[in-house]
Amino acid sequence: MLGSLNDAEDHVQEALLRAWRSRSSFAGRSTIRAWLYRIATNACLDTLRTHPERVIPVGDAASPPPSEIPWLQPYPDRLLDRAAASRDEPDALVIARETIELAYLAAIQLLPPNQRAVLLMRDVLGWPAADTAELLGTSVASVTSALQRARAALKQNRPEEPASWTPPAEPTAEERALLRRYMDAHARADAPALVAMMREDIRFTMPPQPTLYAGRAEVGEFLTEALRTVGEFRLVPTRANRMPAAANYLRAPGDTQFRALALDVLRFTGGQLAEITTFEPSLFGYFGLPEVWAAPGD
Repeated sequence: MLGSLNDAEDHVQEALLRAWRSRSSFAGRSTIRAWLYRIATNACLDTLRTHPERVIPVGDAASPPPSEIPWLQPYPDRLLDRAAASRDEPDALVIARETIELAYLAAIQLLPPNQRAVLLMRDVLGWPAADTAELLGTSVASVTSALQRARAALKQNRPEEPASWTPPAEPTAEERALLRRYMDAHARADAPALVAMMREDIRFTMPPQPTLYAGRAEVGEFLTEALRTVGEFRLVPTRANRMPAAANYLRAPGDTQFRALALDVLRFTGGQLAEITTFEPSLFGYFGLPEVWAAPGD
């Protein structure tokens, strides 16, 4: 709903506080999970309604690059795995991988709050229209209309139908190999090796900075300059939003330690690097990563 790891964590606390304060209102007509979803959804809607700047007013335009959504943040797979329902549970739900990826989170930031909530309840969580209407305090007709408008806006940037979305899976052997190549090239400061991995139309963004490098030549030029001037890199593999990622540590000239620099979330398509989204190191703690990296033997 919010597209931000920090905001999501804050709203978990707010939802639990609201649930505790209104615990006497739970009458057992629904599951505890559905009751908590209602509370959490309303907490998010309250924030979006009182902070209109958090909704990008571009109507049905295509999704902006992540750099134009300053609050966008990645979410660690280790926390997604912890929150996921067990497949042994009768009401277990496997969230489609595509609805966790950064491109999807960026795209839904275009939607008005109610449309965003309806889309997530219906297409991501798989709730029936009647249950969604009850949760939002509206009619089934309103839910159906909101879902149609949300899908139309989303389709301009995410043309896949929900039926084609795939559940989360372990990283493929190809993904792991490509991530190793990416990390090794950084460690060697080998910009040509990185450029060789890229699609011609690669995009490189750095939220919350309004920076967008587009195309192999432009991205390659930026990385060539960065690798030549800043120091020695050490990269550590991780996962974010069901995508391969690498935590960047830098030992600057004259320093004795590798310090947290940035988190790169990567999208590979057809065996090539299609997108790099780089985030600030303040999120490393959520990924279980230290601010200073000391590998064995260092």
